[in-house]
Amino acid sequence: MKAQSKPLFENTVQPQKAFLPFIIYLLLFFSLWTGWVLWIYPRMEALGDTTLVYAILNISLRLLLWVLPVFLYLRYIDRVNPFEYLKLKQYWRRGIVVGLALSLVNFLGMMLRFGLPHFSMHYVTWNSILSTSFLIGFVEEIPFRGFIFQKFQEKWHFWITNLFSSLLFLGIHLPGWISLHILSLNDVLSIFLLGAIFAAAFYYSKSLWASIIMHSLNDFLSSILFHAS
Repeated sequence: MKAQSKPLFENTVQPQKAFLPFIIYLLLFFSLWTGWVLWIYPRMEALGDTTLVYAILNISLRLLLWVLPVFLYLRYIDRVNPFEYLKLKQYWRRGIVVGLALSLVNFLGMMLRFGLPHFSMHYVTWNSILSTSFLIGFVEEIPFRGFIFQKFQEKWHFWITNLFSSLLFLGIHLPGWISLHILSLNDVLSIFLLGAIFAAAFYYSKSLWASIIMHSLNDFLSSILFHAS
C-alpha cells in the first residue's frame, strides 16, 4: 500500500482558533492605545507636531502598538504565517487595482463635495505625509481588516463581522477625539462608513492591499488636498 505523501506546504490559515486570547488581545490593545492618547501623546506634542522627530516617534509607537502585536499573535498563538493570514501575499495585483479604482471613485466624490483640490504647503508636514497619509493604511488595516475582521469572520458571516469590526474601528478613534475635544457626529458616521467600505474591499478582493491603498489615499486626499479633516 502506497503511503500518502505529506503536502510540501500546509495551509497556514486555520479557522476556529481559540477565541479567548483574541478577546484578551482586544482589551489590551484598546487599553494601551487609550493610555497612549491620554498620557503619552500630550507629552509628544512638546516636540512639535511638524518636526521629523515627532513623525518618526509617532509612527514607531503606532507600529509597536498596532502592527507588531498582530504579527506576534499570529506567529506564536495561532501559529500561522502572518503574511498569508493577513492576505498580503495573495491576489496582491488585484488588491492594488481595486484599491486604486475605488480611490479614484473616492477622489471624484470628494470633488463633488468640496470642489477642486486646493493644495497648500501649510498642510504638508513630516507627520501628515508619513503617519497620517501614506503609512496610515498599513498601520491601521493590518489590525482592523487583516486581523480583527478575519478573527470575527471565523465565527460570523460577512455582515455581522463587518458591523463589529467597523464599530471597533470607530471605537479606537474615540479616545483621541474626546481628548482633543473634536468629537462630532459627522466624524462618527464617516469613520464607521469608511471602516465598512474598507472591509468590503478587502473581503471581495481577497487582498489586504485593496484596503491599505484605499485607506492611505483617502487620508491623503482628505488631509492634504481637500483639507476635510
